[in-house]
Amino acid sequence: MSVSHGSKLNKSVREQYMKLPQGNQALVTYVWIDTNGEALYCKTRTLDHEPSCIEDVPEWIMWKDLNSDMYLIPVEMFRDPFCLDPNKLVMCEVMKYNRKPAETNLRHTCKTAMEKVKDFHPWFGMEQEYTLLGINGHPFGWPKNGFPGPEGSYSCGVGADKAYGRDVVESHYKACLYAGVKICGTNAEAMPSQWEFQVGPCEGITMGDHLWMARFILHRVCEDFGVVATLDPKPMAGNWSGAGCHANYSTEAMRNAGGLKYIEEAIEKLRKRHNYHICVYDPHGGKDNYRRLTGQKGTPMIHEFSAGAGKCGISVRIPHQVSQEGFGYFEDRRPSANCDPYAVTEALVRTIILNETSSETREKN
Repeated sequence: MSVSHGSKLNKSVREQYMKLPQGNQALVTYVWIDTNGEALYCKTRTLDHEPSCIEDVPEWIMWKDLNSDMYLIPVEMFRDPFCLDPNKLVMCEVMKYNRKPAETNLRHTCKTAMEKVKDFHPWFGMEQEYTLLGINGHPFGWPKNGFPGPEGSYSCGVGADKAYGRDVVESHYKACLYAGVKICGTNAEAMPSQWEFQVGPCEGITMGDHLWMARFILHRVCEDFGVVATLDPKPMAGNWSGAGCHANYSTEAMRNAGGLKYIEEAIEKLRKRHNYHICVYDPHGGKDNYRRLTGQKGTPMIHEFSAGAGKCGISVRIPHQVSQEGFGYFEDRRPSANCDPYAVTEALVRTIILNETSSETREKN
């Protein structure tokens, strides 16, 4: 297995320095989404005191090219599980030199939508699937010149021949809990070396903030182990499962008695705007999901909308418990693993509550 050189460094040497006192100062690591809408970047600065709230963290300028700067605008603060207290991780929006949102800053319009629907109290939970790779791009734990046994025994599996990379998974889980990310579960997935973690329930804009930070922490944990986490929706061609980021959604009305009526009404609205949602459910306008949503391996066909109770190979699923009790939530199974959660959650509330698309809103603005 090909692992990074950094993972081979003596970590006990690092610990000597991590234990040194730092006075009243705090390290604050700014995290942002880069211009491709998928990659995360970071840089760290020193503050002369521990910030107690996001307002204590100043904006920062990021040099983009010879002609312009970009502004990093702090929006959500977390504890730093790598440098420990009093140090912080800060999720940032990116603004252009003219203070307008960068092209990949989808948080800006998402927040606008969430403010409009706050009285509906929309809750989200997202199920992030990912695959562990060596730095050579080969799935972690797979034979060098072949394939592992076929799928069927890996999902939620236990044992060295079934679970590849659990140390990474559990380290990520604990790091998220320390940070304050609303992580709520994890499990091995259908393809060996493929895993899932869940974030939520989160209300409104919090969903995107916490999932992006959970992704950042995952990549940082993988650095220590010398492996790579990919969010590619179809990391291995052929008869292997793809990777999604299923979105669970409800409003206050759906969660109360008789809520199934509102769930069914919402699903009908989603049916009418299927093509729009496919376009925003991966960062490349549906091209990534085209490889994943094939009607195989528990996925629906990309061009066909389907819904029902309990089934997995459909666009939108109502859990059996919800259909029996008559209230709860539904699961949109279409978002790809590399989706932008801001785009997904915004699309859901605009279609279901506001009866408009985010593209329509951007045209108005």
